Amino acid sequence: MAQKIKLSTIAEALGVSTATVSLALRDSPLVAETTRERVKAYAREIGYIYNRRAASLRTSRSGIVGVVVHDIMNPFFAEILKSIESELDRSKQTFILSNHYDSVEKQRDFIETLLQLGADGVIMSPAIGTPAEDIKLAERNAMPAVLIARSVDGVSTPSFRGDDSFGTGLATDHLIELGHKRIAHIGGTDQTSTGRDRYAGYRQAMDRAGLKVREDWRISGPRTKLAGFEAAEAFLNLPDRPTAAVCWNDLVAIGLMNGLIRSGYSIGEDFSVTGYDDLQEAAIATPALTTVWNGQREVGRMAAKTLVARINEHPTVTGLQLISPELHVRKSTAAPKPDR
Repeated sequence: MAQKIKLSTIAEALGVSTATVSLALRDSPLVAETTRERVKAYAREIGYIYNRRAASLRTSRSGIVGVVVHDIMNPFFAEILKSIESELDRSKQTFILSNHYDSVEKQRDFIETLLQLGADGVIMSPAIGTPAEDIKLAERNAMPAVLIARSVDGVSTPSFRGDDSFGTGLATDHLIELGHKRIAHIGGTDQTSTGRDRYAGYRQAMDRAGLKVREDWRISGPRTKLAGFEAAEAFLNLPDRPTAAVCWNDLVAIGLMNGLIRSGYSIGEDFSVTGYDDLQEAAIATPALTTVWNGQREVGRMAAKTLVARINEHPTVTGLQLISPELHVRKSTAAPKPDR
């Protein structure tokens, strides 16, 4: 069996100390950049692999962060993850990703695995029904947590997400200003802070305008493109058919538009539709979707930056931190037809 390459092998070959080699392989600023590059180049040349596990025993840091979200196939989470990755790269943190699909048990198993691996921290978009105790478990075991997209009552853990109530109010106000009075709300669930806040924003905007909020104009549940597509039939069968729909997210809105178009209707003429999140797909949809930018890139960046600060025991914000959303008006909304 070939002999294992040691730090001392590199140190002797380059005429530096083993401490310098160790620091260079960890990209420490204590070592000059030219020396760092020389050490790393020689390590690659001889096939040396840095032993992160041994290093973690010396530093009490693994260099690993966990990230757990509902479903990475949702572009909303993909955009957040891209920002998280960029920010963690700056701190030389490697992340492990898991989807919980709103299973508290699956999420709990992932957190326990992170604790067993000695992970430095975790970024969570909590599963529906996540108890505060699960987050406190990580904190008590010296694994700081940061929440994204959703918040959990009973914890002061830093939590970053868009101001969902205000954002949905922007979309609803826009439709009201166009002249719509019969406006449906499609998608979401009261089981999440996001769902509750977005529906509350819709209700508050309708109340401000003196418009009736009808429970039978609420189609709760849809959160995917397919669910939005399937909701088109229910929307068309609503009593006193609404002239517009505020959708819980862009996926639901695009699915709804496709379903309505399939039934022979024109979006922006027969019906107006708004989305939420301003995914890349929203701008290239047909017609281009009026939607609310929810700050997901900022959410990811701030969450990762805060977690790194917590890992390094630096002061950080606590509790809920809201990103101010923006309305982006496109072609899927217009004034209702005169006879409607």
